[in-house]
Amino acid sequence: MLTGVRTVILGGDARQLEVIRKCVDMDATVSVVGFDRIADQLKGVSNEKLSVRLFESADAIVLPVVGCEEDGSVKADFTEQPLHFQHEHASALPPHCVVYTGMAKPYLQKLCDKYNLRLVELLERDDVAIYNSIPTAEGAIMMAIQNTDITLHGARCMVLGLGRTGFTLARTLQGLGANVQVGIQLREEAARASAMGWRPFMTRDLADEVGEIDLIFNTIPSMIITAQILSRMQTSAVIIDIASSPGGCDYRYAAKRGIKAILAPGLPGIVAPKTAGVIMANALVQLLMEDNPNRGEGK
Repeated sequence: MLTGVRTVILGGDARQLEVIRKCVDMDATVSVVGFDRIADQLKGVSNEKLSVRLFESADAIVLPVVGCEEDGSVKADFTEQPLHFQHEHASALPPHCVVYTGMAKPYLQKLCDKYNLRLVELLERDDVAIYNSIPTAEGAIMMAIQNTDITLHGARCMVLGLGRTGFTLARTLQGLGANVQVGIQLREEAARASAMGWRPFMTRDLADEVGEIDLIFNTIPSMIITAQILSRMQTSAVIIDIASSPGGCDYRYAAKRGIKAILAPGLPGIVAPKTAGVIMANALVQLLMEDNPNRGEGK
């Protein structure tokens, strides 16, 4: 249980609702900011306005999956009021307080460093990232179906990157009967790809591989689908770019050639917010219990 653990949840999307419910079920003391539009739907929490006072006794701060932007702004789907996590808030936190988010941009990293706050990025955990790859893959396939006039069965599909998301996506495409190629960056990944029945190639050779591809799914967060690559592709091909913004495709040149290229980060929160929220909530509660060993004794 998390009895007596004071948790402040600052903004977020539908995934955060599952985090709130889980923390309440575990008997944490939960304050939420940025949920005024649905305040009557949230039970067992204290709806608060953003203030320095709120942070002074917190044991944990929970930010949205995307953390906050470089100006400190926080995504908040359930309020009309702008939210910002700033120096005055970070400096008010007790030394033992932990800041949790999905992934942290440089602003948040620097802020936590400056005030000696422990920062935990949940999406860096293998368990969270692997579970999260499932709704990501399903969302990418949904977008592929919506934006093509062919079946995935028999389609020539390419997955760039064989990390946790790339692996799940390639396996799911294979299960649908697609012909799957995978672009790898490490030579040792070739054996795993071959063992799974996919045809591997080094991403440096991408220009030689794209000529007859129907669909490219990119998971690599750097410019990989360049103008040179696009110039060798069929104009009927579709690119689903699920790498972190700004993605890995030259969108200007893709549009010029008439190639449909779609940047689609954050798919779990769009296509399966409940499942994605449960994944985040379970990991967060586990960490809160580990970080607060005196839980259940009150404060």
